[in-house]
Amino acid sequence: MAFVLTEEQTLLRDSARAFMAGNAPVAELRKLRDTREPAGFSRPLWQRFVEMGFTGMLVPEAFDGLGLGYTEIALVMQEIGRNLTASPFLASSVVAVTALLRAAHTAQKQMLLPPLARGERIATLAIDEASKHQPPGQIGLQATRSGAGWQLSGQKTFVLDGHVADWLLVAARTSGAPGDARSLALFLVARETTGLDVERVAMVDSHNAARVRFDRVALRAEALLGDVDAACGALDAALDAGRVAAAAEMLGLADEVFARTLTQLKERKQFDRHIGEFQALQHRAALLYCDIELARAAVSNAATKLDTDAADASIAVAIAKARAGTSATRAVQEAVQMHGGMGMTDALDLGLFMKRARVLQEYFGDAAFHANRLAVGRAY
Repeated sequence: MAFVLTEEQTLLRDSARAFMAGNAPVAELRKLRDTREPAGFSRPLWQRFVEMGFTGMLVPEAFDGLGLGYTEIALVMQEIGRNLTASPFLASSVVAVTALLRAAHTAQKQMLLPPLARGERIATLAIDEASKHQPPGQIGLQATRSGAGWQLSGQKTFVLDGHVADWLLVAARTSGAPGDARSLALFLVARETTGLDVERVAMVDSHNAARVRFDRVALRAEALLGDVDAACGALDAALDAGRVAAAAEMLGLADEVFARTLTQLKERKQFDRHIGEFQALQHRAALLYCDIELARAAVSNAATKLDTDAADASIAVAIAKARAGTSATRAVQEAVQMHGGMGMTDALDLGLFMKRARVLQEYFGDAAFHANRLAVGRAY
């Protein structure tokens, strides 16, 4: 988000805050977890996302969207973070849409983007293949020519909302070996495709990912999105969009946790004094406040860069993802400690926030991954 919001952005933030608090509070995540909802999110809530226009935020108006930017996405993601809202918004409306905008030809955009904007379809990017996120150049899943089409063999891990996605945007290698970023292509694979096996993985934060296996999956020529061996730029753009969105979600999460911690400091008494009167806790709260404000500045800068100078945004994005991850981790750790023993119980929501922060850290590279990006002085 911008450092100073416009009137329209302020209205969007306020409406998103009211919407999430009223329709998708933390209690809804508990309900999804306790009832073991197969989809992992509320379909009626997703329809309300559509009605609010959230699903079409990044889609240009020519393709039935709103044509907004990543600053607006960050505002909505913050409110999702405050409420631990489970939805395919990040995977489909941010990452997948960005990949299509950068990779697909105009005719493909015309076919794919309107259904995504209207919430009629859900898409997700299938890129990771290891237990930790790696640069796109490390992709090993093979795409080989098969007549006029293609054949995919291999597997993907940690595919966000892959178990409910209608379309998988699969990053594959057309030649060479892992380490070569020049031979990557992006393919559209429908969920019902023969040879595709999708295994839902319910993660520790009660959100969802999937393991996807490709057993000689046959695709027609038109499944190729854009041009052969030209997916690297689109993948970088999609990943950076996801990183800024995840960083914004962690920022909103940290804001909410900090607010709850301040309430605890003001209300809980020990030795006939509010614990917020103890200087040691005041110092810790002040340090946490500074940490969160640093993350806010970093996320603001990264979102603005994506909107105004995406080609030069990778360093700002790396800083935002690393800083937000570190700040959110400190926020949940301090919150648990300052709530005392009950901070570790399931009676409070803090454990849910801690688990979500830990998983978000791993999305598209953790703090160490992005610190290394900065150390080598280049994007990958």
